[in-house]
Amino acid sequence: MRTQLRDAEEVAVYRHEALSVVLQIRGDSPQLMVLVARREHSPFQGLSALPSGPLEPGETLGASAFRHLSEKMDIGALSYMEQLGTRSDPRRDPSQRTVATAYLGIVPAQVKTTIPSYAHWVPVNNLPQMAYDHADIISEGVDRLRAKLSYTNIAFALAPPDFTMAELTHLYQAALGHEVSPTNLQRVLSRRGQLAPTGQRKAPGTKGGRPARRFRFTNHCLQVTDPFAILRPS
Repeated sequence: MRTQLRDAEEVAVYRHEALSVVLQIRGDSPQLMVLVARREHSPFQGLSALPSGPLEPGETLGASAFRHLSEKMDIGALSYMEQLGTRSDPRRDPSQRTVATAYLGIVPAQVKTTIPSYAHWVPVNNLPQMAYDHADIISEGVDRLRAKLSYTNIAFALAPPDFTMAELTHLYQAALGHEVSPTNLQRVLSRRGQLAPTGQRKAPGTKGGRPARRFRFTNHCLQVTDPFAILRPS
């Protein structure tokens, strides 16, 4: 590792970067995926990494995260973003001392994103070999999302503007990684005041039957809805 630098007052000088764990539920068989990009330079050339880059003078960490992420996707697609945590292991970057502050971002399932050829979406449960400690940071982001699905309304950020309970259940299952009962999910979310019927129904299918009702989330700002609740496999 390169010798740590100090300024004239003997205060340590080191690189601080902002990076983003951006999650989206994608595919016909919904999977929770994360946005990564192939590194074109050493260290870890050819491996996948999270969107990241250095913090500039006069720039906040949040602004830095948005700036570097905007090079990989349209940040207007984000429905939610929060600070995830900071990594400061002196050994995390083999080239120089680097402190990293990570953010968690979410893109709604229905939004189509345009990304450069060197970036791609990968399932969180089947990551490629990742650079630095980015696999651990992705795991931390997934754990944060899953925890907040239990006691907040953060599912609004994953879902389209309106949905059937079957569609919402599939999103929860993809995000949580286990089966969820549609009946129980509707009961819990309704008790918490998170759901409202739109008055519309899903277009009838070829098999007939009564079309499913469509719902929406009542609030699109993060709220703690039940601080003691946990959604676990049944």
